[in-house]
Amino acid sequence: MDDNQPGAIALVGSGEYLPQAQVLESELLRLAISRGKSNTFIQIPTAAGKEGADSLAFWKSRGADQGARIGCEVKYLPVLTREDAHNLKWIEDVGSAGLIYFSGGDPVHLADTFRETPLWSAIVSAWKSGASLAGCSAGAMAFGGKIIGIRRSHVSEGLNLLPEIEVIPHYDKFLGWLPDRVSAAIIRPDADATLLGIDENTALVLTDSWRKHGPGKVHVLRGDLKFSQLLL
Repeated sequence: MDDNQPGAIALVGSGEYLPQAQVLESELLRLAISRGKSNTFIQIPTAAGKEGADSLAFWKSRGADQGARIGCEVKYLPVLTREDAHNLKWIEDVGSAGLIYFSGGDPVHLADTFRETPLWSAIVSAWKSGASLAGCSAGAMAFGGKIIGIRRSHVSEGLNLLPEIEVIPHYDKFLGWLPDRVSAAIIRPDADATLLGIDENTALVLTDSWRKHGPGKVHVLRGDLKFSQLLL
């Protein structure tokens, strides 16, 4: 194994932990295992942290069900505050994990909770040493340099893992619901990053190159044409 070879990154439009995502999530885990990581799936529900106990219990249950289908250990890390993101026990948990997965909710809360914290540094280090890192909806948005608000018109700072990318998840649905907001995001005058629209139940996955996974499309809405083949 090349200790300096990073793991996969998956930007997922929707559908985390559902049966239709089982193939993708299994592949991400197997790839990490081949690079020396454990058969462990880490759930991080931070983006839903303001939604209450019922929402968090929902995500925990859905992740546990997916882990049972895949056949892996599941660890649920209820990181809800910046104080939580300094928890040394959770930092130890992510170090050997095969798949670290941020689920949906509020991308700004997610980024604000993790930015410049020991847990985020540990997650990036785990990814750099072979762990697969996935973000669905809010998670995918937070990985970029900027978070583009579609329901509410605003631009916020992301976690800057992928500074050259901005993401609109649920793109096929948002385009029908809020076409004016989508158009405004595309033509934003201060933007210099590639803007990607990722359809529901579809992912953009980076291993040695970018590839699309799932039935929908990845739309290059602004910027780098290296993604143009993903329109298919």
